[in-house]
Order: sequence, then C-alpha cells, then structure tokens
Amino acid sequence: MKRALFPGSFDPITLGHYDIIKRAISLFDEVIVAIGINSDKKYMFSLEQRLEFIKEAFKDEPKVKIETYKGLTVHFCQEIDVKFILRGLRNPADFEFEKAIAHTNRDLAAIETVFLLTAASTSYISSSIVRDVIRHHGDYTKLVPASVRV
Repeated sequence: MKRALFPGSFDPITLGHYDIIKRAISLFDEVIVAIGINSDKKYMFSLEQRLEFIKEAFKDEPKVKIETYKGLTVHFCQEIDVKFILRGLRNPADFEFEKAIAHTNRDLAAIETVFLLTAASTSYISSSIVRDVIRHHGDYTKLVPASVRV
C-alpha cells in the first residue's frame, strides 16, 4: 500500500492544501494529513478546530486520514510506516526551502518527498494570508474549504 504523509500546521487548511490532497488521492492508496504540534508556535485556531476543519472537508473521502504528531516528521513517518512525504509548491522560494528539507529527510530516514505544484488558481493562497484576511474582517471564504467557518 502506498501511503503519503502531508504534514503541516493547517492553521487553517486552505484551498491550496485541499487541492494538493485531492490530487494526491489518485497517486496514493492513503493520504495522511498530519497536523504537527509545535508548543512554541502561536496558532489562530485550536488543534481541535483544525482537526474538525479537515475532517469535515474530507468526510466523504475514505482514502484521507487525519493524524496529529509532535517532533520530527520523519520520525512520525517511521512510527506509522509511511515512505512518502507529500508537499505542495507554490513558487520557486517554496521549492528551495522544501528541497533542503527533502534532502535532509532522505538522509535521516530514507523517506522520499513527492512535490505537487499547486494549481494556478490557488498558488497565491497561504495560511498566513488567510489568517491576515480573517484578522482584518475580510472575505476569507474564497480562500478556504467550506468547512472553515469562524
């Protein structure tokens, strides 16, 4: 069974994340959306809210599982026997950043990273932009799945 882990904070999940997950479903037998827990990071949405946003967005997709984890992503992959990490790329800066992490992950744990380019229609969306729009009372609903409502 080919399984991929799609790690992130998903604070909140965006249409860009949603697009990557939906497209990955055709490539893998199972896509595990893994919410990393970082006690040093200040989140806009609680872990429970983020879990619910993702569960609701993929409630009709049995190939998508949602997990939470602490520590290194590669250690979590080893723990649950996943051989692929899935990452979305929006721009060249994302590629350079993600390339270094992918090389490190392969070196540490022989885990391959699979990159998917974001759709042109969602390539400008990031969770930080969504949070900024929400903070300033803008219409964020065009940037997130319907499950994300505050």
